[in-house]
Amino acid sequence: MVAIIPRHPFPTENAEAALALLEERGATWIGRLEERPAALGSALSSTLLAAQARCITDPRAAIYPTWDAWVTAMQVGSAVFAAATATEPHVQCRIAHKDLTLEATGPQPYVTPAAWVTAFYLAVVCRERDRITALCRVPLSLLRENGGVTQEFEYAWIDTLQTYWLGGPDLGQKLVAAIDGTDPEVATDPETVGRLFYPPMEMFHRIIRNDEAGFNRAFTAALQWHQEYWTQDDRSQLISSLVALAPLAMACFAREAGISIEVESDYVPAVLLKGNWLGEFPT
Repeated sequence: MVAIIPRHPFPTENAEAALALLEERGATWIGRLEERPAALGSALSSTLLAAQARCITDPRAAIYPTWDAWVTAMQVGSAVFAAATATEPHVQCRIAHKDLTLEATGPQPYVTPAAWVTAFYLAVVCRERDRITALCRVPLSLLRENGGVTQEFEYAWIDTLQTYWLGGPDLGQKLVAAIDGTDPEVATDPETVGRLFYPPMEMFHRIIRNDEAGFNRAFTAALQWHQEYWTQDDRSQLISSLVALAPLAMACFAREAGISIEVESDYVPAVLLKGNWLGEFPT
């Protein structure tokens, strides 16, 4: 039996105007990148928001412009870390159907674990294997140089994902370390950690165990927690609430691993999950 998790109600009356504004803002940041590579942080947040906004009226991500928006966000996410890890003065990055020459940036305030996880999830959703590999070669030491405050479990989670993709050792131990760090007794923000950070870890746990039934239970729970989190404290009107990016990425991983997905929800756009638009244009 397929579990269906409905998306919470979201206003659509001003969707087109909001989307136009967000896409214009994203295009503006992208247009500045060759002169101001430090704009990559703003470009990532803007293009991701525009991609999510596309799903206001296209919750299945069924139309081409929605896929185009998600690819653009993915390209910007990858560019953040291509520029940060570049060993030459410049790096070539394809973004929004153009080949851009960006200056190497090294560590920056926006080169954070959160940005890495976002870029990784976007690359997984877009099935960009080379970009995933490049992200998995980003050293954890670089992510510690941004000057921000990050909970230690976030580094453990990144280490887990990198180890899984690159076939490194001690995968189980690293996953346990990440999960242990989400314990409410030690987490700085137990609500956010418990409802947003822990669920994809449990989904991943079921993937590596090839536990199909357990995965679908974890997937269902992840979307229920996503809904609970985003429908409290006036969060339900935020565009970020519309797509459960981490569970979507884990579901894409599961699907590629041959696990049957028995959960449906507009929080995980069906066409992105199935990869119907893959290969539509050079990325």
